[in-house]
Amino acid sequence: MGTNAIDHAVDEARAASNSVTDTASKLSAEAQRSFNDAAKRFEKVVAEGLEQVRAQSRTYADNAGQHIDEAQRYVVERVKERPLIAAGAALGAGLLIGLLLASGRKR
Repeated sequence: MGTNAIDHAVDEARAASNSVTDTASKLSAEAQRSFNDAAKRFEKVVAEGLEQVRAQSRTYADNAGQHIDEAQRYVVERVKERPLIAAGAALGAGLLIGLLLASGRKR
C-alpha cells in the first residue's frame, strides 16, 4: 500500500468517524427532545391528577362539615328535650372512659 492509499484510508476513516459522531449527536438530541416531551406530559398528568384530588377532597370536606353540623344540631335538640338523661349519659360515658384508661395503665 502506498502513501496515497494510506492517506485515502485515513481520510475515509476520518469521514466515517465524523459521520458516526454526527449521527450520535443527532440521536442524542432526538433522545433529549423525546425525554423532555415525556417529562412535560408526565408533569401535566400529575398536575391534573392533583387538581382532581384537591377538588374531590374539597367536596368530601364540605360534606363532612355538613354532616357534623347536622349531628351537632341533633344532639343539641335531644339535650334540650331531655337534659337529665343527657347528663346521665355523659356521666356514664365519662365513667366508662375513665375506667378503660385506668385499667390500661395498670397493665
